Amino acid sequence: MKKFACFCRDSCNKVACFLDLHFHPLWIQLSYFLIVSLLGCLALTVSKPRTTSFRPKFVDVFFTSVSATTTSSMSTVEMEVFSNTQLIIMTILMFVGGEVFISMLGLQFARSKFPKNHQSTQVDQNRATSTAINVNPISQIHNNLNRKKELDLKAIPRPESEKPNQNDVEQGIMCLDSLSLEYNSVMALGYVVLGYLLVVILVGSSSVFLYISLDPTARTVLKNKGLDFTTFSVFSVVSSFTNCGFIPTNENLMVFKKNSGLLLLLISQILMGNTLYPPCLLFVIWVLKKTSKRAEFSFILRNYRDMGYSHLLSLPHAALLFLTVFGFISIAIVLFCCMEWNSDAMDDLNSYQKLVGSLNQAVNARHAGESVFDLSSISPAILLLFIVMMYLPPYTTFLPTKYQDDQVASENGKGSPNRRKQTTFMECLMLSQLSYLVLFIILICVTERQKMKEDPLNFSVLNIILEVISAYGNVGYSTGYSCKRQVKPDSSCTDTWYGFVGRWSTKGKIILIIVMFFGKLKKFTMKGGKAWKLS
Repeated sequence: MKKFACFCRDSCNKVACFLDLHFHPLWIQLSYFLIVSLLGCLALTVSKPRTTSFRPKFVDVFFTSVSATTTSSMSTVEMEVFSNTQLIIMTILMFVGGEVFISMLGLQFARSKFPKNHQSTQVDQNRATSTAINVNPISQIHNNLNRKKELDLKAIPRPESEKPNQNDVEQGIMCLDSLSLEYNSVMALGYVVLGYLLVVILVGSSSVFLYISLDPTARTVLKNKGLDFTTFSVFSVVSSFTNCGFIPTNENLMVFKKNSGLLLLLISQILMGNTLYPPCLLFVIWVLKKTSKRAEFSFILRNYRDMGYSHLLSLPHAALLFLTVFGFISIAIVLFCCMEWNSDAMDDLNSYQKLVGSLNQAVNARHAGESVFDLSSISPAILLLFIVMMYLPPYTTFLPTKYQDDQVASENGKGSPNRRKQTTFMECLMLSQLSYLVLFIILICVTERQKMKEDPLNFSVLNIILEVISAYGNVGYSTGYSCKRQVKPDSSCTDTWYGFVGRWSTKGKIILIIVMFFGKLKKFTMKGGKAWKLS
């Protein structure tokens, strides 16, 4: 068994080195999402849906698999079509496609690439050999080549007259100890992220299950729809934590808009899994440092930039992110309540339910996509605000000038705050994010041009823009499709609960699949367009 474990570890090391040397992280992540989406599509196709009278087309099954893997929650079929087995498959897809899980894989990938003599808590201080420490995995963990050179120089045999003195030996031992501490810190951070992921989801699922068991109205809804309580609880919590936005009911959260307790539970999952993940992670590490007194946690907090973990921020940056998130949410709540407080969407709710529903809708606009109210009935001003909020990256932060240098240093790498990278020709050709989105919108307007002429109220440019930005932000908001808005009423038209994209052509759906992948990998193209000058 021990030999098998060593073989697996060596194989992982070789694979990590091969991928790092031959492939850019963009292609590694794209391949990962494509493979997971294809496997999910295969699993959804093989498993039987709940209703035998309706079987989704292949493009719709693949679209759903991609939507779950990229945590986008764009839908082309109603959710209650899927059986309990298919809901479990979608839960797995959302879990392995979530940002926290992907970042944890990056840390494990980084740990496997440390030299063997540092992959234990006790390092033989007499060893002075080392190999290249290149920890640049999927999550862009930094590489530390300078120490490798120092250790290699100490490992070269020297004549008696040139042998290092006692100070040199002590420095070499200290360098080895530093590498050991760094490896242990990466390993500890990986365990912290894994523990955070599992604890939040388990506690959240248990809380939702307990709420449903005690609340008669929520229990009645699930019984009438034939949904398993456990599956619903785990599915909803995983979807909320990964900021996917899928809910097993056709109406999403609209059917639970009076269940304020359930909405508040899901809000906490949404925030802890995305926009407030860095502050929460920092708080957990700080608590572990105070309680365990381990050197690894102090090292992580002291050297947050050197860890190379993009979700690990400095305390001032995390605090400013916290304030920025709640600033956006406050603006959205105030505007939403001012515009929709007395609207038809809130007609049968009391003041407390209206406030909680508005809070949930505002929080979901930042990359989660669960809906308490029908977006097609919301005023255009609110929709435009949601479009802006969906477009912004999850860690958008107001950074005063004195913190911007620290942020630049964090992006450039440790020890080189002003380092300028040489720009390649392909990087110069890259466009800005907004330019790509405009191209996608134009392409969809071309593929759906006939429907835009025949059904202009449903196929309006605003609805198409919201759908594209929602897919790009991996949010899942959609205005849907209403037969009542048809200029030329069609007697065969029936209202459905899936998204607006469900009425698009196959070409339009394929374009939106590309947009979802592009949005999931947007961190690799965020700096594009700098070579283009408009002056």
